Amino acid sequence: MNGRSVMQPLHVDRQRREWIDSAQAAVIALPADYPDGHHVTRHRHTRAQLLYALSGVAMVHTDSGRWMVPPGHAIWLPAGIDHAVDMLGDVAMRSVYVHPAAIPGLPQDLRVVAVTSLMRSLIVEAMALARDVPAAGRDALLLDLILHEIPRLPERPLALPFPANPQLVALCRRFLAEPSAHVTIDAWAKAAGMSRRSFTRTFQRETGLSLSLWRQQACLFAALPRLADGEPVTLVALDLGYESIAAFITMFRRMTGEAPRAWLKRGQRAVAAGERVAITQA
Repeated sequence: MNGRSVMQPLHVDRQRREWIDSAQAAVIALPADYPDGHHVTRHRHTRAQLLYALSGVAMVHTDSGRWMVPPGHAIWLPAGIDHAVDMLGDVAMRSVYVHPAAIPGLPQDLRVVAVTSLMRSLIVEAMALARDVPAAGRDALLLDLILHEIPRLPERPLALPFPANPQLVALCRRFLAEPSAHVTIDAWAKAAGMSRRSFTRTFQRETGLSLSLWRQQACLFAALPRLADGEPVTLVALDLGYESIAAFITMFRRMTGEAPRAWLKRGQRAVAAGERVAITQA
């Protein structure tokens, strides 16, 4: 289990998961590179997973919704959660698998987090470690620091939870097929056969979000892969129904903490870093 890992046949992928779950170390770091459009079938681990997108965008599907992992971000998947992953663009995935009882204070809920410069460097270094011998000395310290940095990673609003109500689920899925900035509570309440008040309460209770915030996050989900593919900010904003570029940028900054161009530049730096890592580890 040394070196870089590229997409493998399904039986090899199963063997990899079995090895991850049976390994004795508290922390395991494994790389995997996937082509655009690749689908990792639904599965679970007995370990928690910090799935880091060094480059490309990963879309994680769980029973409770969708979770987007753009470059420079990671998703924390607690042990035992069924999930599948779709690759949007070529994805350089760098995962850290953690025994649930490795240290106190590890997150108990699924979340998307921003990867700090320190954590990115730690993960990159961990990918080069031998995985067939127990870590000692500097290697053990490095893995231990990764463990203690995980709870400190800042959470980002890149989750798109789904409601349980079948009519609301259908509305959400139709919206994802054709996202728009102009959806209204009254229109959705009427389509669901509910009063405005009943719809608002049900949607908030079942997703944890208001329809307005859910809509913004869904639009962000639609925008990020297109921006990562190089589409102009203006075109993406207009296609999503925003009346001005400024309104789209305001939404984007509120949701991600930075403007679209700053997000793109950071993603490009992550890609360049990933290419350097690939060269040094080849």
